[in-house]
Amino acid sequence: MKLLFDQNLSRKLVTCLADIFPNPSHVQFHQLAEKTDTEVWDFAKLNDFCIVTQDADFTERSRLYSSPPKVVWLRCGNAPTNQVETLIRSGQEAIQELLSNSSIHCLELH
Repeated sequence: MKLLFDQNLSRKLVTCLADIFPNPSHVQFHQLAEKTDTEVWDFAKLNDFCIVTQDADFTERSRLYSSPPKVVWLRCGNAPTNQVETLIRSGQEAIQELLSNSSIHCLELH
C-alpha cells in the first residue's frame, strides 16, 4: 500500500518521504484536488493507496466503512511542510503497522 497525500498537504512530501515510503503520490498528480472526498476515497481504494490527510472527514469515513483505504490523520494543525515531514517520519513505525495490519483502519499522528 502506498501513501496518497490529500490536497491540504504539500506535494513536496512526495519527494521528501519517498526514501521511507515507496511510490507515494499526491491527489493533484491524479487530477483529484478538486474532487469530492468520495471520489478520492474510491480512487485510493481502487489503486491501493492509504490516504494521508489533515481532514477529519476521511477519519469518519474510515470509522463508517472500514478499509481499504486506510487513513493516516495528521493532527498537527496548519504546520509547515518540514514539521509535517518530521511528524510522518517520527510515526514511520506506526504507519508501517497500519499498512500491514488488516485490523487497523485509521491512525492518528499528533
